[in-house]
Amino acid sequence: MRTYALTVFSKTGEKLLDTSFTAENDASAKEIGQAQLEEEGYTEHTHRCVSPDAKLVLFHR
Repeated sequence: MRTYALTVFSKTGEKLLDTSFTAENDASAKEIGQAQLEEEGYTEHTHRCVSPDAKLVLFHR
């Protein structure tokens, strides 16, 4: 299992969500991150999900 970081920003740059979760691989992390964004209502906010080696798994601007 690997730990991924999910961050959501407001239009002013303020962090609205800064959390981490574990997943087996990048594909699973993308699904988990997307589900968390939908749960919290942040799908249309600027967000990113990065892998432990700093690879972007999920990004929206």
